[in-house]
Amino acid sequence: MAIFLVHVIRSGSEWDPTKPLREQSGWDAHAAFMNGLVDHGFVVLGGPLDERRVAHAVKADSEDEIRATFGRDPWSGSHLEIESIEPWTILLDAREQ
Repeated sequence: MAIFLVHVIRSGSEWDPTKPLREQSGWDAHAAFMNGLVDHGFVVLGGPLDERRVAHAVKADSEDEIRATFGRDPWSGSHLEIESIEPWTILLDAREQ
């Protein structure tokens, strides 16, 4: 299983740039979905880069698996879109100590 760096853009027809993240429509369903991905070890790390972009370190077998998994997010297409998926070789990792 490889680690991928996934960049997501906050956009879509239902994203309201005047509201904070947790006040967006459908926040509770999206948060529950993402917490489930963390609980299952799919998302290793994640968080906003700025007001518009989010990055996730993801454990997956392929880019197709990542697209299929994030495609089940209640915010997929309506609030968020995948900008890029890149393989990421981790050489330094204090979490393993």
